Amino acid sequence: AARLEGKVAVITGANTGIGKETARDLARRGARVIVACRDIAKAEAAASEIRAETGNQQVTVRKLDLADTKSIREFAEKFLAEEKELHILINNAGVMLCPYSKTADGFEMHLGVNHLGHFLLTFLLLERLKQSAPARIVNVSSLAHHAGRIRFHDLHGEKSYNRGLAYCHSKLANVLFTRELARRLQGTKVTANALHPGSVHSELVRHSFVMMWLWKIFSFFLKTPWEGAQTSVYCAVAEELESVTGQYFSDCQPAYVSPWGRDDETAKKLWSVSCELLGIQWD
Repeated sequence: AARLEGKVAVITGANTGIGKETARDLARRGARVIVACRDIAKAEAAASEIRAETGNQQVTVRKLDLADTKSIREFAEKFLAEEKELHILINNAGVMLCPYSKTADGFEMHLGVNHLGHFLLTFLLLERLKQSAPARIVNVSSLAHHAGRIRFHDLHGEKSYNRGLAYCHSKLANVLFTRELARRLQGTKVTANALHPGSVHSELVRHSFVMMWLWKIFSFFLKTPWEGAQTSVYCAVAEELESVTGQYFSDCQPAYVSPWGRDDETAKKLWSVSCELLGIQWD
């Protein structure tokens, strides 16, 4: 198994589910792991469990609320002051099936957290990744991207909103972001890949009673968080992926991307609209 001594990894949303299992795996391989989460108490509990189990004391928690760009900027500022290197960034955190709500900056919650928050975080940490190259960016998307569209005329769901579709749209945004990011990073030795983690019983369904019941009924078909994390780990550490970039994986192999997820024009437009919404210049 690939060892990660001397490597630094940031994983968002690593206090539960797939993210926690991914953090555990990277810690076991000897990486220094920064668990970046909104819920500090939960994250500390997860981190101390991982430290105890792996014997790796370099698992630390930092506060990051992806629904607030101020928090994202504070996290990045602190990280850059403390850490001289960054080799692996796993954009894992996500919200799913939320009733209609907005982030601190007025973005629709799914798009705001799942796409825009991670877009800004990646922007702020990119120089450090380039300096530490070879480095990898791993974006957790979903099979649900197949049902997604980028609704430029109504990005924040003010005209019409369906929480299931809002999740799908945000997961398509992850795929398009990965595609355009990989294109822009050619020649830097920083790769960007996306993945579908498999159906995992994670707390993502906590907003929906019906989903929780369906989950319980069908759970024997589904993967455990450990299984769900395997493709994230694969994208983060597999030696054969050293120069592979701009791909989408499922079950540790390249998988089919929807036609909308392969549209370069949409990817470029989403990039510039995202920059505009976040008030950043990312050329």
